[in-house]
Amino acid sequence: MKPEVVVVGSANVDLVLPVQRIPRPGETVLAGVMTRGPGGKGANQAVASARAGARTAMVAALGADDGGALLRDALGSSGVDLALVSSSDAPTGTAIITVEESGENSIVVAPGANGELSLSDAAAAVVGAAKIVLSQLEIPFATVRRAAAASSYFILNAAPAAELPDDLLAEVDLLVVNESEAETIAGADRSALLKKVPAAVVTLGAAGAVILTRGDDEIAVPGVPVEVVDTTAAGDTFCGVLAATLAAASAITVSDLTNAVRRANVAASLSVQAAGAISSVPHGDAIDARYAEVYL
Repeated sequence: MKPEVVVVGSANVDLVLPVQRIPRPGETVLAGVMTRGPGGKGANQAVASARAGARTAMVAALGADDGGALLRDALGSSGVDLALVSSSDAPTGTAIITVEESGENSIVVAPGANGELSLSDAAAAVVGAAKIVLSQLEIPFATVRRAAAASSYFILNAAPAAELPDDLLAEVDLLVVNESEAETIAGADRSALLKKVPAAVVTLGAAGAVILTRGDDEIAVPGVPVEVVDTTAAGDTFCGVLAATLAAASAITVSDLTNAVRRANVAASLSVQAAGAISSVPHGDAIDARYAEVYL
C-alpha cells in the first residue's frame, strides 16, 4: 500500500552527553556516561509518524557503516518503509548532543551522507502520491525544493533556523517553526509568517503552540505540564504526529489542524519524559490515552 506520509529528511547517529549545564563559549565541562543511538530530525519524525498510526515512508541517505545499520534497524522496527533510503559512500550523519539536568539540550550536527541526499524520479513519484510530505533543513535545499514541488500537501519544519528563499516558501502548505526559527524567517511579528505561507504552527516549548492561518484569528494550544527529563526529539515528535494526524483527516480544515496540533502537543509532552531521540517517541495508544485525559 502506498504511504500516507513521506518524510524527506536527515538520519543521524546521536552521541548524547549528559552534563550539569551546557558549556558557555570557551568553557570545558565534564559529562557523564555517553550514549549512542539513532536519531536525526527526519528519522525521528518518520518514526513519530509511523508510531502515531500513519503508513510512513522515508527518503534518506545513510552511510554503508554501522551507523547506517543502526538507523535502518530503528526505522524498520518502527514500521517505516525503507524502500527509498539510499546508501552513500559518505559516513552516516552524526549529532553530538549535550543534555543538561533541566532537560534542555544543545546539538551540533555533522551531515555526512545527509548532505548528499537527492530526490530520484522514483522517490518524487512516491512523494507526489502521498497525502502529506514532511521535510526539514538538515538536507540540501535543492532536495527540499524538489520534494515541495512534487507534493500535494507539503509541511516544512524549518529547522535548523535559516532564511528561506521565496520560491521554496511558495510551495509550503504548512510551516512548523519554534519562536527563534519564526523570527529568522519573518522577524519579531510572527503573524508576518502569513505573508509567506498560508498556514503556520509556532511551537512554544512548555507553553504549547499557536496556529496561524490566513483569514482566521490566532489559535492558542496550551502546553501539557509534565516533569521534563530530556527535550531531545520533542519538536520532531510534534512534527511527525502532526503529519500523521493530518493524513487521517478527510480534508485539512482549521478544525483538523487544531486537533492535529493538540495530538502533537500531547505526543511531545510524552517524549520529554523519556531520554533519547527515537527511544523517546511515544506510540499511538499512549498518545490517544493522554489526549483523552487532556482534551476530552
